[in-house]
Amino acid sequence: MKRRKLGNSGLEVSAMGLGCMGLSYGYGPATEKSEGIKLIRTAVDNGVTFFDTAECYGPFINEELVGEALEPVRDQVVVATKFGFTFGDDGKQQILNSRPEHIREVIDGCLKRLRTDRIDLLYQHRVDPDVPIEDVAGTVKELITEGKVKHFGLSEAGVQTIHRAHAVQPVTALQSEYSLWWRDPEKEILPTLEELGIGFVPFSPLGKGFLTGKINENTSFAKDDFRNIVPRFSPEARQANQTLVKRIEAVATSKGATPPQIALAWLLSRKPWIVPIPGTTKLHRLEENLGAENVELTKEDIDGIENAISKIKVLGDRYPDNLQKRVNR
Repeated sequence: MKRRKLGNSGLEVSAMGLGCMGLSYGYGPATEKSEGIKLIRTAVDNGVTFFDTAECYGPFINEELVGEALEPVRDQVVVATKFGFTFGDDGKQQILNSRPEHIREVIDGCLKRLRTDRIDLLYQHRVDPDVPIEDVAGTVKELITEGKVKHFGLSEAGVQTIHRAHAVQPVTALQSEYSLWWRDPEKEILPTLEELGIGFVPFSPLGKGFLTGKINENTSFAKDDFRNIVPRFSPEARQANQTLVKRIEAVATSKGATPPQIALAWLLSRKPWIVPIPGTTKLHRLEENLGAENVELTKEDIDGIENAISKIKVLGDRYPDNLQKRVNR
């Protein structure tokens, strides 16, 4: 697989990474441990060097899975994880917490679970309005000096926060949602990242599965699937948003590719410092996603996609109100 550098940082990773969250959390029951390890190691065998996890995925169990899977090849891969929460009495409620002392407590647990002596890329998972971002960036800077962390990242942060953090400790990458059905980052985020030399890591590059064409208004999700509370996944929205999928399917047919491959190839075409992290629990989907690297979109293809998509209004918010308040701060 080809490599890309995340902005000006010099951090080089495979052109696509693997989002590991869904193996343990968010999309129904966790994948059986041996199957999760097999999928992650298959990704390595196919040239993936960039793996994304977080302490809150589970919580904790996804880091443990990633750590065990990658331990034999630790020096050949880049591992990214995230801090930013404490957990309620039930062990699952996520409470924002980016206080410096908490960040230090978290990093030791992350290192142990990931079976490593350093975190290659450490993100603040969500901006904590009660803690100045300068304090957060300063704490990560100290962890970098100590050798526990190599690079600093932000997730779903707004433009002003990015500037303030970057002034204290250079930000290597911003992770936020970006895809053919969520293009809001193009307004302010992408220009800011280009200006500052920061890489961009889009999560949910396949629209939480919707852009695969395998989800319609009749699809049912497991009771603990996050999509059950997402307005964009209401039956009405899923039915209305099929128009977008049909457009992508038409392009896929013309290119001899699949809809997921078109959606990922489009992202790869946007900027050379964009590295999407599609996730999956299935080996054949992993191979399909990685095949997007070989799909060549011409300027005519891209212009055609742009023209078609610009006429489509996607129905439904991407988060419920309580979670929407935590993004773009």
